[in-house]
Amino acid sequence: MIRKRLLPVARLILCLGCGGVVCAAPLSPATQQEALLWSEDFNATAPSAPNPAVWTFDTGVGGWGNHELEHYCAYGSSKPPCDPAQPNSFVGTDGYLHIVARKDARDNYTSARIRTKGLKSFQYGRIEARIKMPVGQGIWPAFWMLGDRISSVGWPACGEQDIMETIGSTPSVNHGSVHGPGFTGGILGQSYTLPGTAKFSDDFHIYGMIWTAKKIAYYIDSPGNVYATFTPDSLPAGAVWPFDNGKAFFILNVAVGGDWPGPPNATTVFPQEMLVDYVRVWSAPAK
Repeated sequence: MIRKRLLPVARLILCLGCGGVVCAAPLSPATQQEALLWSEDFNATAPSAPNPAVWTFDTGVGGWGNHELEHYCAYGSSKPPCDPAQPNSFVGTDGYLHIVARKDARDNYTSARIRTKGLKSFQYGRIEARIKMPVGQGIWPAFWMLGDRISSVGWPACGEQDIMETIGSTPSVNHGSVHGPGFTGGILGQSYTLPGTAKFSDDFHIYGMIWTAKKIAYYIDSPGNVYATFTPDSLPAGAVWPFDNGKAFFILNVAVGGDWPGPPNATTVFPQEMLVDYVRVWSAPAK
């Protein structure tokens, strides 16, 4: 779209969403060459805003370059059509970030788009989030990154890494892509389809990226399950690889409508919710 330390395979946490008992939260395995650089686990003792030391909000309307229909709302905003009694993003006592797309009585769509711009950014490493998808025609969730240089060089020169994008009408398919000067749109993108009749909206899945110099690889559920790899050799003639020029920040959002998914229709049920268990960054694996 513009278009902690080495950890075991599972950790034990006190999870209110598990009835107050100790539950195992699965992690993809870290290797001996990796160190956990940063983790956002979305824990709260009461429903609250995403940590303001890490996350800020994109707000308002305007299509966001894709003719999207939603109005993005900050936490607690009372500027219509935003409703602080019906937040579009919050961290719950269940240990998840909730991003909620809603439709009000006047047919206004609201949602949230949160970002770490200016607060938390990285270059290289193994990056992943554990997410449960929303579903439905016109629903467009994403976990992605933009280069910090966007303020000075603009898009697409800053580079964009789409680690997770699904559209609600094809909930079994995740799309991973990269965008930069000379390769925007669908030029460098690949998809991963769950086996059988499984849908990404049925359960949590891990969406990951292994980012090293001159290479980006995407995986689902395990770093051993890479489904897309991009290098400077992947670029069309005249294109420029921007991903070795600096750090990038995170964005999590749920769009409604837009050029790719199309608008919601009579089959689309609101509200629709994306749940994010964590976002984590490990150091780049040794070569």
